[in-house]
Amino acid sequence: MSENTNVTVQDELLSTVRRWIRLDPDPVTRRELESLLARATESPEAAEQLDRLFAGRLAFGTAGLRAELGPGPLRMNRLVVRQTAAGLLRYAEEKLAAVDGTAGGARRIVIGYDARHQSDEFAAETARIFADADWEVHIFDRPGPTPLLARQVLVREASVGVMVTASHNPPRDNGYKVYLGGTLSRLLEPHGRGAGAQITAPVDREIATTIEAVVAEEFASSTETPPGEAPEVPSGALAIDDDARDSYREEALELLDPEGFPHRDLTIIYTAMHGVGGEMVTELLAKGGFSRVVPVTEQFAPDPDFPTADFPNPEEPGALDLGLQAAQEHDADLLLANDPDADRLSAAVYDPARTQWRQLSGDEMGALLGAHLLRRGPLRPREDGSPVVMANSIVSSRLLERLCEIRGVGHAATLTGFKWLARVEAMSFGYEEAIGFNVDPTMVKDKDGVSTALIFAELVADLKAAGKTAIDALDEIAAEAGVFITGQVTIKVDDLSQLGQITSGLRAEPPTEIAGSAVVESLDLTKDPLPGAEVNEATTTDALIYLTEQGDRVIVRPSGTEPKVKCYLEAVADTPGLDASADAIAEARQRAADRLAELRESMERLLG
Repeated sequence: MSENTNVTVQDELLSTVRRWIRLDPDPVTRRELESLLARATESPEAAEQLDRLFAGRLAFGTAGLRAELGPGPLRMNRLVVRQTAAGLLRYAEEKLAAVDGTAGGARRIVIGYDARHQSDEFAAETARIFADADWEVHIFDRPGPTPLLARQVLVREASVGVMVTASHNPPRDNGYKVYLGGTLSRLLEPHGRGAGAQITAPVDREIATTIEAVVAEEFASSTETPPGEAPEVPSGALAIDDDARDSYREEALELLDPEGFPHRDLTIIYTAMHGVGGEMVTELLAKGGFSRVVPVTEQFAPDPDFPTADFPNPEEPGALDLGLQAAQEHDADLLLANDPDADRLSAAVYDPARTQWRQLSGDEMGALLGAHLLRRGPLRPREDGSPVVMANSIVSSRLLERLCEIRGVGHAATLTGFKWLARVEAMSFGYEEAIGFNVDPTMVKDKDGVSTALIFAELVADLKAAGKTAIDALDEIAAEAGVFITGQVTIKVDDLSQLGQITSGLRAEPPTEIAGSAVVESLDLTKDPLPGAEVNEATTTDALIYLTEQGDRVIVRPSGTEPKVKCYLEAVADTPGLDASADAIAEARQRAADRLAELRESMERLLG
């Protein structure tokens, strides 16, 4: 019985592979599948590889679609992009038709792409699908940062935005981010808070369902696609050119306060990490008055192979080595680094106490930016004069929340991902611990490592003029609000299907104490709301939060993009107050660091 079942399953798989080959427009991935198919009946390895490639389908996660380039429905390739674009098109048209039979000016899409392998091809495939349906297609004339695409979704009142990028993933990856705006976003979110932001639940699942329907119809039909060369942008598409880039720069420069914060005496080392931020960021800093910007030349030009960074994520150990070397050679004040699509920003500064350069964590940068903007006020005040709020993702430190509480400013915590932060009403600044920041939420509904680079340079220059360093500023924040130290424990699993097992186990047997401190409050975000929020389909997620009697916070959640379960730890320590001495702050930091080590050891035992 089982032998016949195996034969049936294999026959079904091989039939699916043959049909996929006939639909695949890319001669490269087509040949890869043809080779595997020819060997599958005699080679267990080839059969197993086919099984892995066809074990499911890419679905929208925390960061949209993101996967390794290659053949089949679980890899990024031209056929997956065609099917995704066709499903997205059908979904948008069905929703728009409900309010307007012709959809008129709402039928507009904006498309951007980075410099990764095949990004331009995937952008052109998307443009062709929408152009064939008589949509007005606007597409960038060359690779560029993600924040520029997010801005153009708003500027051009587009109903759909697509950015082809895998952000900071390894060289062989690519991805596909979807934004909604214009008529479509107002239809799906009546308050319009999601206009120009990435999609959230339940829209992501609805689009995925529509894509599945498109694929089923395509597989059931007799259609065949002849393989062809890389697609070209449709002739009727409208090019987004330097005018859009110039407009973005002008809007970013409006954020500076040259009268209140005029100082520009900085030597800045900048690395684009082989991505697309180099031209935009260095020009913006120069126009902002920062005349001494030294690019890391080996990493400045876009290069999809990322020759100096196997994992081009500024947070990865070793990724900033070339930048740190340049910072020492030039006796610099600040090192700034974007990830490859320039939506995130990392920074490093010289630490006099350690007599060495130190990379700041995302939470430290969030606290520094938050304190700077609390001092300055909103960079772009609301026209109605209503109070603003600052926000961060729930897995980020609670330090910004504490600062806002002390200063009498509103604060919000959201689920992980900037798609949630972008929907915070009246937000003036938002960040997430994974070095994602937004200092201009009115203009860009996503994290933005370009404009944030400008404002971070402003705050460091202001500190230098006052005879202080960023490390001094962190001590001042600690004196005011206490010490908050964060860390992570990561548990890797064999595949994505195992991710929910760890959190399910914790639900079955929840911890009553962590590292010797009683758990006094726990939240299960599959059914409990975040503080100040309501539970609904869009705001539930597989995450568990534990607060201890000692003030610790532990959050456990599966990764949205990788086979990992992440455990976010935070330990706190009180400080004597605004007049706290450097020794007192150092002692508080040590207490918190020791406690963090205890939390890490405890959670490694519990989760391991």
